[in-house]
Amino acid sequence: MGEFSTTLRAAAADVWQAQHSHPFVRGIGDGTLDLERFQFWIRQDYLFLIEYSRLLSLASARAPDLDTMTRFADLAHETLHGEMELHRSYSADLGIPAADLEREVMAPTTRGYTDFLLRVATIGDFAELLAALLPCMWGFNEIGLRHAENGAPEVERYRRWIEMYAADEFTALVDWLRDLTDQAGAALPDAIRERMRDVFVASSRYELAFWEMAWTLEAWPQVSPPSP
Repeated sequence: MGEFSTTLRAAAADVWQAQHSHPFVRGIGDGTLDLERFQFWIRQDYLFLIEYSRLLSLASARAPDLDTMTRFADLAHETLHGEMELHRSYSADLGIPAADLEREVMAPTTRGYTDFLLRVATIGDFAELLAALLPCMWGFNEIGLRHAENGAPEVERYRRWIEMYAADEFTALVDWLRDLTDQAGAALPDAIRERMRDVFVASSRYELAFWEMAWTLEAWPQVSPPSP
């Protein structure tokens, strides 16, 4: 990979370190994460992946060449039928009916993150969309690889999680997206590169916020019905 994606990563280094240090992420690595928080994350991430798949499809439609269009279309398909299938499998194992996944309501952070990504996809250029998409895939891969290096926990659900995101196939997808971002950044003026940096940092912050959302079981404020 070239220097530009590394520069983006460095701009958000404190945020990424906070992700690795977050108790939710550490709980996956050592197997101590309590079930309620993981179930909450599964339900919210399932909703997130639906919108992320839309973004990948938009990236396919906006791609500058046929090869890139095909890769993004394949990635959207893999997200819908691979990563989301893992979530459905988790849900079944944990006793969460499939219908409950479809009825789940987005928590504030899930809504904010997906709305931000869709905004970038609709009013930003293709390079900004790449920068918005990258922190999710790259971050999960980095977390998975670090946990795998430290030894996966005995708890099956967390071991499966780590194996998926540390897999060679997933790492190759991240490397491809980084390469694409490097190529885009190398050919663009500084003003657009700066916008890419801002978008990358914002997406990274939302990634951290997503872990915190699951840790705190974030919910919308309760509103009392109006008095008669």
